[in-house]
Amino acid sequence: MNTNTENILQQSTKFIKSIGPKRAESFQKIGIATIKDLLFFFPSRYLDRSTIASAAKIYGYVLNGFEGEVTIIGKVEDIEKRRFGSKELFKVKMRDASGFFDCIWFNGTKYLQNVFSQGTYYAVSGKPALTKYGHLQLVHPDFDRITEDESQKFLNTGKIIPFYRLSKELRTTNLGDMSLRKIVSSAVEQYADYLTETLPESTLKEDQLMGIIEALKNIHSPESREKLDKALKRFKFEELFFIEMLVALRKYNLRDLLPGFSMKVKSSLVRDFLKTLPFELTKGQLNALSEIRRDMESIKPMNRLLQGDVGSGKTIVALIAMLIAKDNAFQSVLMAPTEILADQHYKNFTRLLKDFDISVSLLLGGQKKSDKRQNLQDIEQNKSDIIIGTHALFEENVTFNNLGLVIIDEQHRFGVVQRSKLVTKGVAPDVLVMTATPIPRTLSMTVYGDLDISIINQMPKNRKPIKTFLRGDGMLPKIYDFIVEKKKVGYQSFIIYPLVKDSEKLDLKAAETHFEELNKSYLSSLSLGMVHGQMSWQEKEDVMKDFANKKYDVLIATSVIEVGIDVPDANIIVINNSDRFGLSQLHQLRGRVGRGDKQAYCILVTDDSYASKTNSTSFNFEYLSNDQIEKNKTAIRLQTMVNYLSGFDIAEVDLKLRGPGDIFGTKQSGFPEFKYADITKDTDLLIRAKSAAFKIIEYDPKLTLPENKLIREALIENYKDNLDYAKIA
Repeated sequence: MNTNTENILQQSTKFIKSIGPKRAESFQKIGIATIKDLLFFFPSRYLDRSTIASAAKIYGYVLNGFEGEVTIIGKVEDIEKRRFGSKELFKVKMRDASGFFDCIWFNGTKYLQNVFSQGTYYAVSGKPALTKYGHLQLVHPDFDRITEDESQKFLNTGKIIPFYRLSKELRTTNLGDMSLRKIVSSAVEQYADYLTETLPESTLKEDQLMGIIEALKNIHSPESREKLDKALKRFKFEELFFIEMLVALRKYNLRDLLPGFSMKVKSSLVRDFLKTLPFELTKGQLNALSEIRRDMESIKPMNRLLQGDVGSGKTIVALIAMLIAKDNAFQSVLMAPTEILADQHYKNFTRLLKDFDISVSLLLGGQKKSDKRQNLQDIEQNKSDIIIGTHALFEENVTFNNLGLVIIDEQHRFGVVQRSKLVTKGVAPDVLVMTATPIPRTLSMTVYGDLDISIINQMPKNRKPIKTFLRGDGMLPKIYDFIVEKKKVGYQSFIIYPLVKDSEKLDLKAAETHFEELNKSYLSSLSLGMVHGQMSWQEKEDVMKDFANKKYDVLIATSVIEVGIDVPDANIIVINNSDRFGLSQLHQLRGRVGRGDKQAYCILVTDDSYASKTNSTSFNFEYLSNDQIEKNKTAIRLQTMVNYLSGFDIAEVDLKLRGPGDIFGTKQSGFPEFKYADITKDTDLLIRAKSAAFKIIEYDPKLTLPENKLIREALIENYKDNLDYAKIA
């Protein structure tokens, strides 16, 4: 890398024409401090000639029943402001070479008055319609100002015009779309040639990618749609490639740099334990166990992800892995996300191991001091073989005697740094992380690309598929009748509310209020319990124990019961205000029922009209634009719950609705955010980027060869903060 060149690009933006010190401060507020930062401030969208039509053409479209959106470029001819009933109407009369058209707004008059002026040119986008007098008009269209020169070039040459996100910080320095375009264009013209390549020549050739300078110029000022697409492809590939580099480095650090140990099945402990189980393991469980056992036998540390739907039997697989560790005189630890779930694991393990000489300890933040002190002592003195707990496990005062296996349940609830705190309490222990939120393929190649993956894709034989329905509030009396009726054949029910107490700000149902009401009315013949997040761990535990022991027929709850609680006779779950819950949360809540051999029911309740509309509409992702997806997210979530039971199908929809960062918290996982690539759409590019990155790390893990010097420098310069992720073992 040329130091002088790099120094030029690291200069402040104040040296760029039309910026200066004051505007440079505004740019710095949005993360653009240097000339290089500005070069990589990419357009958020483009005005492409292929999307433009003339006023005359659009007039014809509307006559023929067209109802979509259009874009027209026109010149402002006249501006009119007047009252329209109780509203104020703002009208801009515009024309292009083929005729006139009007743009109408019913609010924001004061702002719009300062935007439009006679003789200026705009690209306007919206739904066209004809007035009763036959005039073409667009109501509340989006608009972008362009210069007369841009308008002529655009129409005559098919030039593509870039638009940049104009933040409020930039607006305060009197920057508009056109002036921002000029500033960026000037910077690209003057400084783009100073950029140095970040990808090896062999990678550029093999994947047919544009060089960095040509790509950057075509991102800001595309010569054609084809060149723009190639430029975007290059930057998407580069982003995915360096993310996969971080993943490959982390996998190498975990697998090849740490001194592991081999754990073999030495006695009949596992075989004897399997004989005591009242059921046979499924094929999926046996396959997962076989993969885990192979890893544990290897001298390289295990780093495996076990994923399977709610109720697929991951925990029993984890327990058997812990028995293998015990067989080799190692301690095992299982970390759960909540105290109530940790306590449940502890009770289940204690019950399942009652005939074996194996000591199980529980470590929780909310424990009595005397219990905690005793447990810490047992762990340190190797009197505990299996330790179960929550975040309390990675506190400084927890000292393991011989930790050989770390298991993390519902692992996406813990950050990578938190996980590493627990793992480093042993000397390169085997690590098994588990999730009941199945991970789409694209995420497993990025956020979890350093892990080997086992999947349990079968449910136990006696399980019946849960029936899911979407109903309006008006159906609640019938739903309560259904709960009372099913109680006669031994059913218990959950009724979920989003809040604990009524909120003045939110019109949502609250658990406490409805607990009182239902006790006096529809469910007065039944016994009701209540659990919510504001109760102490012990209070929640007591209520759940009473519910499991059938003291209560119905449990009124908030989403505190989302993870892990297992009550075999709870076979109805009613989720109120279901439109306010996320898709993976709804799926987890539904997983609380259907744990036995009876038919289970999940009833999603929402506003009557919304339920009716959602039940009568069908959404297909392939045919929906991003805007349509955005507008219908809630309906898509609810419909997905009704149509799909598989967590894998649900995870794919959730990924498309929310994006990878929101689902698995890429920020807390040590990953950079995706700026250019969309892993829900750029799967092929991701596969190629992963293949290229892993191949390089395989033959040059320290990136010391001359041909990989560029990669090493780019990682240090651009991903310095993320390299810690690659080192964490």
